Amino acid sequence: MALGNHYLTASMSIKSAKLITKCVRLLFGLLLIANTQSFAQSRNDEPWSLGFGAPDYMEVWIETADVVDIRERVFRRAGSGIASVLTPRDNKGKPAGWPKSPGRGAGRDVIGADLPRLIYVRWQSLAEPQTYEAYIVIPESAREIMSKPEKAFCRADSKWITDYRDDIGIGLAPGGIAKIWLGGPCLRSVEIARVKGTINPRGPYEGKSGGKHRPFSETSKAYVEKFGIPYGSW
Repeated sequence: MALGNHYLTASMSIKSAKLITKCVRLLFGLLLIANTQSFAQSRNDEPWSLGFGAPDYMEVWIETADVVDIRERVFRRAGSGIASVLTPRDNKGKPAGWPKSPGRGAGRDVIGADLPRLIYVRWQSLAEPQTYEAYIVIPESAREIMSKPEKAFCRADSKWITDYRDDIGIGLAPGGIAKIWLGGPCLRSVEIARVKGTINPRGPYEGKSGGKHRPFSETSKAYVEKFGIPYGSW
């Protein structure tokens, strides 16, 4: 009788263990599905883009722009190179202030990234010259805007379309100013943040150029020498 009870108890223990294992697997599967769904709903099917611009004559060279998305993945050198800038001859440009609805500027799509959480930018302000860096935290409200489709009228072909504000444009100005907008091909840009960067103590190219910045164009140099830099207007 005691031996029979032993086998009965062992059998019940095995069944209980199997039941617990099944429950754990089921719970893990549900959590995995929930996480997958949350990631799928956190962004559009199309990639978002990152671009840079600067006020007239205030030429900028981006050493690097690194992105951290909401999954904490890092996309290094998501942007680099020359920022979009106008250098009209005869000093006819207007560097003070920003346009009402700036475009994305010079840049490209950030392939494979989810919606952005943080953008780090290190750039050379050639008008000064000085090297700055800034950490730009993208607010949740901005990501909500990026995920929301909007009806827009495209003047180029006179058609109504469904568009997204998934172009991030960053304006870089002397003094370490970085201003951030969200826009789309047929949507007006909206401002989402303004950050004042800090001077990078290592200097241009992380100290690898002996303190030498990229060359400043003659047209922009002539403007700055005559009119100066309109600090405080950005």
